[in-house]
Amino acid sequence: MSARLLHGPPAADSLLAQVRQRLQRLSRPASLHVIRLGDDPASVSYVRLKDRQARALGLHSEVHVLPETTSQQELLQLVERLNLDPQVSGLLVQLPLPPHIQVSTVQRAIDPAKDVDGLHPHNVGRLWSGDPGLTPCTPAGILHLMDHYGLPVAGQRAVIVGRSTIVGRPLAAMLLARDATVTLAHSRTPDLHEVTSQAPLLIVATGVPGLITAGMVQPGATVIDVGVNRVPSTDGKVHLQGDVHPDVREVAGALTPVPGGVGPLTVAQLMLNTVLAAEGLQA
Repeated sequence: MSARLLHGPPAADSLLAQVRQRLQRLSRPASLHVIRLGDDPASVSYVRLKDRQARALGLHSEVHVLPETTSQQELLQLVERLNLDPQVSGLLVQLPLPPHIQVSTVQRAIDPAKDVDGLHPHNVGRLWSGDPGLTPCTPAGILHLMDHYGLPVAGQRAVIVGRSTIVGRPLAAMLLARDATVTLAHSRTPDLHEVTSQAPLLIVATGVPGLITAGMVQPGATVIDVGVNRVPSTDGKVHLQGDVHPDVREVAGALTPVPGGVGPLTVAQLMLNTVLAAEGLQA
């Protein structure tokens, strides 16, 4: 048996169609502002992708590139300026940040109404309280991917491997809100294979290439691989590998590929969050 592949682009296109419809109803254009520090290759690539997608939709998009040596105070001053600018709908600071910048301080400085990453404590609290608000893009994108392919959430036993504030923890809240029974595990969970092998729905977001192997997956399970790891190959080149080993494809019932799985949904959800932020600011 070979797993059904859950390709991200078709699901992302359906989400972007919603974005286009909502954009037409706005009283003034929505705008996305991204702050990037330094020239980390992955960050440069991610930001370019976000900027390109925003412009393709007709959003005003602006990337603020600062030197890696930018002080925390200088960064916070730019954040505050963009917070106060009524023309700015959505604002995010691209991660990772240099070691001398305290990530939590920067995240707390962003206006919650413009926090299109959904990482401000105010928005995190709204998520766990069940109140509407801006939510982290990757978890929200995963749920849209599942809906697009008609995969059930309610009543499912879901295991999330990964406890980050960007994916694992907010995804747990979203699945609970949709009546799934959720176990939150991680790479240091004892007997991890016993936990994962009991899950009809398995989501993996650890940043550990190939952590989940075929023997750790329930036959026929839906497996969502969030990992995007740059791994050197024998020919000296770098290729992308997920947190799920390729042999899982012969056991799972459905599986997201890497690349081309969750990634496009993350970007599409960011576009939707930008429009949702604009709607709230223009209300």
